[in-house]
Formats: sequence, C-alpha cells, structure tokens
Amino acid sequence: MKILFAIQGTGNGHISRAREIVPLLQKYGELDLLVSGSQSDVSLSQPLKYRFHGFSYIFGKKGGIDYWKTFKAMNLRQLWKDMHSIPFKDYDLIINDFEPITAWACRLKKINSVSLSHQASFLSPKSPRPLKKEKYAELILKYYAPTSHHIGFHFKAYDDFIYTPVIRSEIRVLNPTKNGYYTVYLPAVDDKLLLQHLHALPNVQWEVFSKHQKTHYQFANVLVKPIDNQSFNKSLENCEGLLTGGGFEGPSEALFLGKKVLMIPMKNQFEQECNAEAARLLGVKVIKKIDKNFSKVLKNWIDTEQKVEIEFPDQTAWIVDTLIQKFAGIKNA
Repeated sequence: MKILFAIQGTGNGHISRAREIVPLLQKYGELDLLVSGSQSDVSLSQPLKYRFHGFSYIFGKKGGIDYWKTFKAMNLRQLWKDMHSIPFKDYDLIINDFEPITAWACRLKKINSVSLSHQASFLSPKSPRPLKKEKYAELILKYYAPTSHHIGFHFKAYDDFIYTPVIRSEIRVLNPTKNGYYTVYLPAVDDKLLLQHLHALPNVQWEVFSKHQKTHYQFANVLVKPIDNQSFNKSLENCEGLLTGGGFEGPSEALFLGKKVLMIPMKNQFEQECNAEAARLLGVKVIKKIDKNFSKVLKNWIDTEQKVEIEFPDQTAWIVDTLIQKFAGIKNA
C-alpha cells in the first residue's frame, strides 16, 4: 500500500505529532510525506517527498497574528499550481493533518481523504467553544482543510471520532521533577514585553523559548532560548509549570507530566480560544491578554495549586491501526 501523509507546517504541534505517527504509518506500506507552511520550529527526521509554501499565518509580537505579513506571504497562483502537482492516482490512502493544499485538491478531484488532526475535533458540536459565537471562524475551521473522513484529537473524547492527545514517546519516557523554575512558550509575544513582567517577580526563575531569538541570553531571573525540541523537552520535564498560548500539544504534554499550566490564547484566533475554554473546564488557569495586572496574575498562578486530574493513555498505535483497517482503499470507494 502507498500512503500520502500531508502535514500542516504552521506552528510546532502538527510536526511534533507527526514525529510520533510517521514511524507507525511506515509499518503499513510505502509512505510519502508532504508539508506545507512556514512557521514551524521543529522538523521531521524522515525525508519529505513534497515541500510547499502553502498558506500560513505569521506570528506577531503583540499576542496575535501579523495579518499584513500573512497577506504578503500569500501566493494563490503557486497554491493552485501545487494543488495540481501531486499525483494522487499513485496513492491508496491519503491522510491529512490540517493541510489545505492536499485537502482542497482531493475535494476538487472528488478523492476521499482522512483527516487525522486536532482541528478535526471541532467538526463535532460537542467540542467546547467559548460563549461568544464565531460563525466565520467556524467556517474557516470546517473548510480550511476539508476531508471526507475524520479522526480528531482533543483534551477529552468529546465524540465517538475524537481521541485524547498524542503524547510523544520522548515525553512519555521523561521523569518529571519540579526544580523551581517556570517554562514559557508564547510565540506571538515579544521577549521584551515578557521580560517587563517576568522581572517583576525577581524570586522566580523563568526559561523563555522564543521564536524571535537565534541565541540564548540571561537577563536577571530570565533565561531566553531559541526554540529547540530537545531543550524544550528538558525544560518541561523539570519545570514547575508552563506559561503558554492557546495551542494544544504543548498544554497536553505539560498536563501529562503533571505540570500546572497558564494559557493565554492568541488574540482573534478562534481555535486557540476553543482550546483555552476546553482547558478552563478541566481546571487550567486561562487569561485573555497580557496587561498591567499580568505580574499579579502570574504571582497568583504561582501561589495557587492547580487541580487537574486527567489521563492521556498511550493509544496512538491502536488509532493508526484502526485508521488503516477502516479507511485503506477508500480512495476509490
């Protein structure tokens, strides 16, 4: 069997999950990998068959998306060309992790494909949403990378096609301890803005992983590092807690390791607002923005015990096996 696995390259979560799923898929046949997008700081160890610019939003430095840079990075002509460059007839199964080029090409050519992503979980109305309705944002989630079949991941199994998060093997084998410092990953926030607030708590040590730095530096009680998978895993293993955005994989891994979490979803990013609401219902601390009271919020979070009891069983191999058994051959169904 020949399989095409198309992966979204925006952010680190999709690639991180793929690092766990790719070796499992390779057991079932010849696997080709496709990645589109340009905002990931981690990579796959396996070679790519296709690498496309795709359509990615660009992180800003003020807690949200830089829409101007995102607009300038768009290339619709290339997007259309890439959609028609993939020889879909060569594949028996097409799996998609929120990757728009492959998803839309399959839709236009009336080829079946299977989503295997966190975003697929939002196709169920049972997945938590914030109180404020966002019809336009819901449409983006539904049609950004549409597929004919769906397997989703979320903090809980909210529906019959949704499973708990894929926790990477390299995270599962860690021996978490609490060494007094806090890990920070807020890719859409400028380091300088963070430092203003983190320095207000001089007795607390912070390790900040930044998309905006190429070398590490220490400034008082804050150590700033460029993003590196191994270094981040080590920091997460031994920290007291994780201060992060409204992503999915990072908070999931922190909760799995028994760490307290404080989430700040990106502004005007509906998916992250949904993630934050789901996490809040679990007992995770969530705030909307960084403002003049942020230092007080941090102090309160540090001083307050987080009570989140949750289990993320190791079922990735079973999910992949179930996918193969159920959907192999659907292309021509």
